[in-house]
Amino acid sequence: MGVLVFLSCSHFTRHNDGDNFIYKLLKESPGNFSDVIENAQEYEIQVLYTQINRNEKNEASFKNFSWQLDADSYFYPASTVKFPAAVLALEKLNNLGIKGLDKYTKLTIDSSFSGQTAVVNDVTSRDSSASIAHYIKKIFLVSDNDAFNRIYEFLGQGPLNKQLWEKGYKDVALQHRLSVYLSTEQNRHTNAFTFWHDKNIIFQQPPVYNETVIKNPLKDLKRGNGYFKDGEIVNEPFDFSNKNYISLPTLHDIMKSVIFPEAVEPSKRFNLTEDDYRFLYKYMSMFPRESDYPKYHPKDYWDSYVKFFIFGDSKEAIPEHIRIFNKVGEAYGYLIDVAYIIDFEKQVEFMLSAVIHVNANKIFNDGVYEYDTIGFPFLSHLGKVVYDYELQRDRKYKPDLEKFRMDYNAGSY
Repeated sequence: MGVLVFLSCSHFTRHNDGDNFIYKLLKESPGNFSDVIENAQEYEIQVLYTQINRNEKNEASFKNFSWQLDADSYFYPASTVKFPAAVLALEKLNNLGIKGLDKYTKLTIDSSFSGQTAVVNDVTSRDSSASIAHYIKKIFLVSDNDAFNRIYEFLGQGPLNKQLWEKGYKDVALQHRLSVYLSTEQNRHTNAFTFWHDKNIIFQQPPVYNETVIKNPLKDLKRGNGYFKDGEIVNEPFDFSNKNYISLPTLHDIMKSVIFPEAVEPSKRFNLTEDDYRFLYKYMSMFPRESDYPKYHPKDYWDSYVKFFIFGDSKEAIPEHIRIFNKVGEAYGYLIDVAYIIDFEKQVEFMLSAVIHVNANKIFNDGVYEYDTIGFPFLSHLGKVVYDYELQRDRKYKPDLEKFRMDYNAGSY
C-alpha cells in the first residue's frame, strides 16, 4: 500500500461565517435543521471533517475543514474517552513484553480499596473468562461502561493521562470511571490485576495510586441553570471541573493515528502490532448483531446503536458496503461521534468528528434531553450531507480500501 503522506490544511478556529465550507454544505441542504445551523453556538456544535485524497500509489493526503472548532470550549466527552483508553491498553501489553501475555490472556481483578469491585470471570465471552480483548470488543460494539472501567483500572489513572500527553495529545484530563459514583480519591486508586495461563500466573499488577492530581485545564466549566442531586433540584450551574475532558481535535487526531499510523509523526503513534490494528478495525466497525460473544439482540442493539453519523436517526439495517470505524459518546445532553467512514461500493472515504449539546431546559441529570428530536437527527443529517458531497467530489485516484475489509464471521471468541 506504500507509505502515507500527511498534508495538514487545518483551520481550527471558531467561526460561523458564510465562507465556511461545512456551514455552506449544511446551508445548501439544511433539511429540518435551519434553526440548529443558524444557532450553532447555542447548541455548542463543533465539527471537524477531513477529506482524504490518494495518489497513484494509494498514498493518502489529508485536508481538514472545521466549523466552530474550539479545543478550549468544554464539552463532556462521555464514552469517547473509551477510545484512547482501549488503544493504550493494547500498547501497554506490547510494552510489557512478557512471553505469553497478550490481549487474549485470561485475567482476574482484585478489589483492595473502597468502591472497587473484583472480577473472576466474564460469562459473556466464549470461555467465560475476562480478557483485555473482550473488554475492548464490548467497548466498541455497544459502548459497555464496565468494560471501560476495567481498562481504566488496568492502565491506572496517571499513566492513562501521561502516556497521551507524552504522545503530544495535550488536551486531555481523564479523571474517572463511568456510571459508578466514586469520589475523586477513589478514582485515583486502581485495582490489582492477575493474568493467567491455565492455573499459572503470567503477570501480576499490584494496586496503583495516582500521586498526581489530574485537573481539567480549562476555565468556565460551569454549565446550565441547575441539576438534580439525590432526587432534589439544585438551582445553580453544574460544575464539570471534576469530569473527564478531551478535545474534539485530539479525538480526531487519535482516530487518524489508529486508521493511518504511517501518516502521523512517529511520536504520535501507538505501539501496536498488525494484529492489534486488525482487531481494532474489526470491532470498531462491526455491528452488534454480528457478534456471537456477547450475543446482542438487534431489537435492543440495532446497527446504528453506536453509529450516529448517516444512520443515527434510524433503527434500520446499515448497508453492508458501508462501514463506520468510530467511537460515540452520549451523556448530559452531549452527543459526540468520531469516525472514519468508508463505502466499498462507491470507493469513498472520509473522517468526520462532531459534537452537539441538546439540553433546552439547561437542567442536568433530569433525563430530559432532546437526543431523539434534535441530537441524533442532526448528526445523522450532518453525516449524510458530507457523505453526499463525497460521492460527487472529484478524485484523480480512487482509494484502495481492501486494508479495511474485515471478515466479521471469522476469529470471534
